[in-house]
Amino acid sequence: MISALPRRRTLIAASAATVLALLVSGCGGSGDGHRIRVGVSGDSPEWDVLAKEAAKQGHTVETVVFDDYSLPNKALSAGDIELNAFQHLVFLAQSNTENKTDIAPIAATTVVPLGLYSGKHKQLADLPDRAEIALPNDPANQGRALRVLEQAKLLQLRPEAGLFATPDDITANPRHIRITPVNAQQTPRTLQDADAAVINDGVAELSGIKADTALFKDDPAAPQSVPYLNVIAARADQKDNADYRKIVELYASRPVQDEVRRTSNGTAHHVELPAADLQAEVARIQKQLKR
Repeated sequence: MISALPRRRTLIAASAATVLALLVSGCGGSGDGHRIRVGVSGDSPEWDVLAKEAAKQGHTVETVVFDDYSLPNKALSAGDIELNAFQHLVFLAQSNTENKTDIAPIAATTVVPLGLYSGKHKQLADLPDRAEIALPNDPANQGRALRVLEQAKLLQLRPEAGLFATPDDITANPRHIRITPVNAQQTPRTLQDADAAVINDGVAELSGIKADTALFKDDPAAPQSVPYLNVIAARADQKDNADYRKIVELYASRPVQDEVRRTSNGTAHHVELPAADLQAEVARIQKQLKR
């Protein structure tokens, strides 16, 4: 655990001095509201709306923005925040396994398509032989990115590669595509030189890349997208916290969902699954990681 004094410094460092603490007061004048800090990555205006709705019920919601995907789970595990909402189930399972943490999903938020973008080519068919394609280098996102390229019929993977496929799992590459793994946050920068890049939706949005410009994207409504459901997560020993259940209810409310649709241009699909199902899926993925 991080001691009380360094916690403030830890959160500031976590976002490279760009933490946005959107503290919403307004506990109905009763003074008995509970502060709930939620770690997010990038711009998350739906949480501003949720915070306003929470204030009406006597809760103070504060969002803390991180600019590094590796940090929100560490902050949650350390008790620097109460919840986070930035990751899909595969990423969470990987994080729990690597860091020996016990973080549990308590609600699904949305699933968004993963897209292949280019600054040089306007259509998938325009990609040349030996095209260089950048994709995220972390296992959780790299496997999905390679599946996107497979669905686009640019290459084939071993069927048994599973969720954590790597370039070594490529069995057919008739157009001799060159794969360049990079940090997920750096994928938009590669468009200056590479032919294309697979870019996470949130990273693309922060870089001003429009979702409708993708050369190809996977189907967020397909059954195989379940592992990529984004979730609200809590420490496992707090997964049944009544205050957190209220936050989950508020996320599903119409004002928040209207904002999700507005800011995602309709690309984000809200999904509701029981928390027990989400937790079972994380356990299933973690077993796959430990094989």
